[in-house]
Amino acid sequence: MPYVITEACIGVKDRACVDVCPVDCIYEGDQQLFIHPDECIDCGACVPACPVEAIFALDETPEKWKNFIPVNAEYYQK
Repeated sequence: MPYVITEACIGVKDRACVDVCPVDCIYEGDQQLFIHPDECIDCGACVPACPVEAIFALDETPEKWKNFIPVNAEYYQK
């Protein structure tokens, strides 16, 4: 999983990240958007596009948002 979408996206779902994603790997969940880990090409285009700064590279996810790593992973295990 290259990128994680965190709490700042909840209730916002701006979709600017969806517009810049070259492979269309960002999908809308009930509360927030999610990046499909198998479809993402790790280009990073979504990170600066997010107006609420909710997207982080997996290894750069701030400590306070690390609980969103399993949330993102579990979304695609349904």
